[in-house]
Amino acid sequence: METSHQVRIWSVERYKGKRKSTYRVRWLVEKRRFGEQFATSALADSFRSQLVSAARTGEAFDIDTGLPVSMRREQKMPTMTWFEFACAYADMKWPDSSPKYRKSLAESLSRITVAMLRDGVSVEDGKALRSALMQAFNKKRRDGDLSAKASELLRVVRSGTREVSELANPEVLRAVLAELDLNLDGKRAAANTVRIRRTALGDAVSFAIEKELLTANPLSQIKTKKRNYALKEVDPKCVPNPIQARMLLAAVGKIGKQGPPLVAFFAVMYYAGLRPEEACALKKANLSIPETGWGDLHLGRARPEIGEEWTDSGEASEEAPLKHRAENVERPVPCPPVLTEILHNHLNRFGTAPDGRLFRGARDGGRVASTVYGRVWATARQLVFTEEVAAGPLAKRPYELRHACVSTWLSGGVEATRVAKWAGHSLAVLLKVYAKCLDGGERTARDRAEKALRGW
Repeated sequence: METSHQVRIWSVERYKGKRKSTYRVRWLVEKRRFGEQFATSALADSFRSQLVSAARTGEAFDIDTGLPVSMRREQKMPTMTWFEFACAYADMKWPDSSPKYRKSLAESLSRITVAMLRDGVSVEDGKALRSALMQAFNKKRRDGDLSAKASELLRVVRSGTREVSELANPEVLRAVLAELDLNLDGKRAAANTVRIRRTALGDAVSFAIEKELLTANPLSQIKTKKRNYALKEVDPKCVPNPIQARMLLAAVGKIGKQGPPLVAFFAVMYYAGLRPEEACALKKANLSIPETGWGDLHLGRARPEIGEEWTDSGEASEEAPLKHRAENVERPVPCPPVLTEILHNHLNRFGTAPDGRLFRGARDGGRVASTVYGRVWATARQLVFTEEVAAGPLAKRPYELRHACVSTWLSGGVEATRVAKWAGHSLAVLLKVYAKCLDGGERTARDRAEKALRGW
């Protein structure tokens, strides 16, 4: 234990929050900053008095914890390596998390774990390391069979990660945060990926405090560059207009055996704004449509694409509640006449799966894989667009059909609150992300502005 007598202690600071005030004691040991927060000024004064008393009597302070040697002996904080802690944290989150969140958390913990390796510990082969860590942070697969290489990688990681308490060291924490900005190949990660990683680290730190592995949140005690993680706006150049969308749907119906059963799949995305996972879970029982005319789709479930190793049932892409909604909460969406006709044609021609789903995999009857409908969509683009247009971003992904639907509702004059309800979004997200004009929308808006100006 390295100690020092170079100590400086500041007065108690009061932080006035929205609901209550907290009190912070800050001090320096060998130019390292430390801090403790307390709920009352009396507790803060008492803690500061202990520090001052120790400093006046010439007691040495521990450089790692910032505490006088006597106080460090009294506390005897438990220790745990980051890898061991990360496994415990993933297990704690598992029961109440969706399969997709479990996988996302494991990805974040994998990157944080690599950043928490001690200096001098090197692990090669990023792809194999990531695969081994993903299994380690999966509660169902951790005790399963591992290849010799994966076992060796995890052995190095298990013995080579820092202790959780070292996050209290500003130098270590800054280095970890810098690593989270990069992928394993050294390239800069996407802004949203960095945001997810930092959120996972912040939540894990809170769990560490709960487990008394840390005395305070070190993230609140260092200053880092502020990053703005804005919602990604829809690029109008990616969104097909009504003519282009209809041409693409028609082309899908001409593509071998895989195309015709997917016409209605893409149609519910374009005419009703469904997400792919919502279309995959759509059942005949969710349809309330007449022979012709307007009907309704009563969405109740979704089937996100996720491996069986992350689900509770062991079934790949198991059913889940709708995004942003609690269990058994439905979302009604209007079904325009053209979609009503397409759905009737689909039911008459292809029927349903045994559980009533409209769309199913050709081989096993499970979820329609994104690789399957992605290939069909890519072929349809090649049939409809010129080589130059097909090389661009227009309708690059099937998801652009949902963007086109929501944009069409908005540009058609449907009030934003109703569109948000149909699309399953908050009003703020809708106006930020989806309020885009289709091809020709700018011209229409200018014509309206010109007509308004003539009225003066």
